[in-house]
Amino acid sequence: MKTVAFNGSPNKNGNTFHAIRMVADELATEGIDTEIVHVGNKAIRGCIACGQCAKKRNEQCVQEGDEVNDWIQKMKGADGLIIGSPVHFSAIGGTMKSFLDRAFYVTGVNNRMLRHKVGAAVVAVRRSGGLPTFNQLNNFLCYSEMLLPTANYWNVIHGTRPGEAVQDEEGRQIMRTLGRNMAWLMKLVDHGRKTIAPPELEEKIYMSFIR
Repeated sequence: MKTVAFNGSPNKNGNTFHAIRMVADELATEGIDTEIVHVGNKAIRGCIACGQCAKKRNEQCVQEGDEVNDWIQKMKGADGLIIGSPVHFSAIGGTMKSFLDRAFYVTGVNNRMLRHKVGAAVVAVRRSGGLPTFNQLNNFLCYSEMLLPTANYWNVIHGTRPGEAVQDEEGRQIMRTLGRNMAWLMKLVDHGRKTIAPPELEEKIYMSFIR
């Protein structure tokens, strides 16, 4: 089995990376490989609401010139997904948000490509804003009908300068616990697919109350 992790921090080896790495290390002990993709330093334009991904249903965003479509295919090919972000004004980093908006819309309108994969969110923060950012990341996972492993607290680790997160003893335990639970859930899902049929996929219903 394989997991792909997306680092939404501008700093390639900052505290978001260290949080992801802690989870990935636990996955590795269970024989699960993790590829870490650095998103936060890229020039990623946000969704332009053109609706072409829903119309064409070719698993691609029509915007060109970046790596979003390549990353979507990495998500499709993985058994598990980790999305990590620093906190910018109590929210997801801008580049990461642009990527997630586009990628999750494409995967959603293309037969819910991430449905029943295992997904986890992690956040690195200096002081405040960790929980709002964590909740925002989880919105993407829940929208996609992904299965979310838990830890023994919210998946937030603290540190200011790159690498300081490794000094957060409780944060390290949270990431270790998350990694172990994620590996266990991924194995349960893999085992269950062989014996239990998944729920039927329903076509998404869109309803507007404006008449």
